[in-house]
Amino acid sequence: MRNLPVWFQRAEGAMIFFGITVLYTAIHGNLWLYLLVFLSIDLSILGYLGGPRAGAIVYNTFHSFTLPILCVAIGLLSYEIVWLSSVGLVWMAHIGIDRTLGLGLKFPDGFKHTHLGKIGWPKH
Repeated sequence: MRNLPVWFQRAEGAMIFFGITVLYTAIHGNLWLYLLVFLSIDLSILGYLGGPRAGAIVYNTFHSFTLPILCVAIGLLSYEIVWLSSVGLVWMAHIGIDRTLGLGLKFPDGFKHTHLGKIGWPKH
C-alpha cells in the first residue's frame, strides 16, 4: 500500500507517453523530429559532470513538465513557431516514459535517488 502513489505516477506516465504519441501520430507529426527530441532530452544527464547537485538541477529542469507545456502553449499561440508545439509534445512523451520506467526527478545526493524511489534492480 505504501508504494501505491508510485504506481499511480508510473501508470500516469504510461498514459502520458501513449496518449501524446497517438496524438502526435494523428496530427501527422514528423517522425525524425520525434526521434531527435525524444532522445536528445537525455543529454541533460551531462549536467552531472558538474557534480550531483548541478546534475540534479539540470536533469530536473529537462524532466519536469513546466518547460514542455510552455513550448506547447507558445507554439499554439504563435503562427511563426508552430513547430515548438511538436517539440513540447514529444518532450512530454519522453518524460512520460521515464516516469513509467521509474526514472523520476532527482535528489541532489545522487542520480539513483529519485522521487519515485531508488533506481536499480531489487536485491535478492
